[in-house]
Amino acid sequence: MNPFFIDENTPWDDLGDGLKRKIVAYTDDLMLVLVHFEKGAIGAPHTHEIHDQIGYVAEGSFEAEIDGVKKVLVKGDAYNAPKMTMHGAVALEEGSILIDVFTPKRADFL
Repeated sequence: MNPFFIDENTPWDDLGDGLKRKIVAYTDDLMLVLVHFEKGAIGAPHTHEIHDQIGYVAEGSFEAEIDGVKKVLVKGDAYNAPKMTMHGAVALEEGSILIDVFTPKRADFL
């Protein structure tokens, strides 16, 4: 992995359904990912068996759900979803971006 991430030199990976992502950096134990949402795009509720996840709102806003509790998060807010915790999000604004941090890395993203 390159020790530097240059945003303008890194294309988005289109995931479909109004979602795209960029992998910023990773080690075996840690990964940082940008996820761009079109307005109304859904990060469907799910759990991770081995991954802890923290999501930070870098742009826009989301209705986030953690273990059945919904909260509107805006730029500067974050959520914590430890392994086996149901979580998901819906973008409330066009161009909303989450910075997701995972431990360990998401090998399925590579």
